[in-house]
Amino acid sequence: MKLRFLGKNSTVGDCPTLYATDRDTYLVQGWKIFANDLLVQLEIPEGETAVEVPTELFDHLAKDGLPAGEVRRIEDPIMILTPGGTFVVQGREVTDPEALAQMEIPDYETVVEVTKPAITALLEEPRGADLQRRAQPAL
Repeated sequence: MKLRFLGKNSTVGDCPTLYATDRDTYLVQGWKIFANDLLVQLEIPEGETAVEVPTELFDHLAKDGLPAGEVRRIEDPIMILTPGGTFVVQGREVTDPEALAQMEIPDYETVVEVTKPAITALLEEPRGADLQRRAQPAL
């Protein structure tokens, strides 16, 4: 799998990153989810996982010709908008050694692959009764 770097949102020790692939997909590198209040809200099928990333990471989609990268609806593969203003993104867990060798992934991060059409759909204006899923604050 060939990767094309689109961008990252870096602060000290954090590096969520977005890549385009030659398979009409995106790789989203983000923080592993350990918070139980988030985990209980997710239904993750076998072979998939979820990562948490800053919403601004998707601004880099503009570098792939998509409209400004502004996410306008929350549905698969973006599962949740957290109270802290981050997205939880679900996708197939990346295990391809060639792809992983092209990235720097700290122990507290992992990578998911999502299709380009799924991401593109999130950039369109919501229609009808589209529901936005938001994380419930911990009690």
